Amino acid sequence: MLSSKKAKRSVSINKKEWSWILYDLGNSAYSIIITAAILPIFFKSLTEAAMIEASRSTAYWGYSVSIATLLVAALAPILGAISDYRRYKKRFFLFFVLLGVIFTGALATIGEGQWLRCLIIYVFAVIGFTGANVFYNAFLIDVTSKKRMDWISSSGFAFGYIGSVIPFTISIFIVQNPSRIGVDTMGATRIAFIITAIWWAAFTIPMLVHVRQKYFIEPEPQPIKKSFIRLAKTFKNIVQYREIFLFLLAYFFYIDGVYTVINMATVYGTDLGISTANLVIILLATQVVAFPFTLFYGRLARRFSARILILVAIVIYIFIVIFAFFIINTFQFWILAMLVATSQGGIQALSRSYFGKIIPKDSSGEYFGFYNIFGRFAAILGPFLMGIVSQLTGSSRYGVLSIVVLFIVGFLLLFRQGNRKIKNTVK
Repeated sequence: MLSSKKAKRSVSINKKEWSWILYDLGNSAYSIIITAAILPIFFKSLTEAAMIEASRSTAYWGYSVSIATLLVAALAPILGAISDYRRYKKRFFLFFVLLGVIFTGALATIGEGQWLRCLIIYVFAVIGFTGANVFYNAFLIDVTSKKRMDWISSSGFAFGYIGSVIPFTISIFIVQNPSRIGVDTMGATRIAFIITAIWWAAFTIPMLVHVRQKYFIEPEPQPIKKSFIRLAKTFKNIVQYREIFLFLLAYFFYIDGVYTVINMATVYGTDLGISTANLVIILLATQVVAFPFTLFYGRLARRFSARILILVAIVIYIFIVIFAFFIINTFQFWILAMLVATSQGGIQALSRSYFGKIIPKDSSGEYFGFYNIFGRFAAILGPFLMGIVSQLTGSSRYGVLSIVVLFIVGFLLLFRQGNRKIKNTVK
């Protein structure tokens, strides 16, 4: 048993780790305000004004998410390979952060009835957000040790949830009380988008100042050509190592389900007739509840393997999706949201750290490029599947139910992977 002194030292967080964690806190404002809450509701109001039926607008939202993630997924591996050269990782990270922040702020330029403009700007914001996360995730290798990855990764997601409550609460107060600051609802919503962009940019600064690329490949002639060569070699290695390949394949399916729930939850709640006020309160509560549960997953990872905990989270999500099909009132939606809060952060955090522990450190950008392509190509399938099923059946319920297939396949693949240690992959 560890002494209290050793236990305390094992969970303390240093400056580099905190700087990395704070970026999660910053971009989580985007996750809740843009991805999950205010923008989806705002988009629904734009389509309602344009007389577009609910199931069709839900499909359009899903298609837009799919287009954005397709673009990032296509670029991620080669950009990741190039970023493994000295100093390149941070440059790519900064480029995508700026892209995301600028287009998030640009959402404030949308006017009445401009639902198509909204989707176009949103696509570029998603590209910035997801692109930056490729390199942010890869920096996990540089800021902490293999033994601490589960804890630091979980802390990032956890503080992201609790920290995002601040800009979210401010934004919601402004949107629900626009007259207090002398604007209408449209103007208040624009202010919320600007707050999100500023919050995201501000908490990126510690990452830029304190985090350095510790593991890298020295620059060489024809870096782009050499990156493609390394990329082909890495893909061959991934296919050769059964455990890595099965994990990524499993991740492809189960994280698709997770992202689909995140991206489509508010739109689905609106289709069920749940009021905007209730949806906002539920989302706020979800962020608060997710904080301790994500840290709890990180703690449990010291006793149980990350793989076991991911399997548990997948089972919980299977129940969530089935339960979502039957809900008919706000109270049941509350139950659904709290169930999501128990595992949303844990499954994402431990997937990230589990992968980080089994890859070569000096090729983290390249490998996380593949990690991203599996995750992001997956994120194309889920929203598209929900969108097409919703459109074909005329009911969002069946669209949600279709997601259960993704979790079941992911569970079976990860279960098959086994729990053996992966050799010859970590330098």
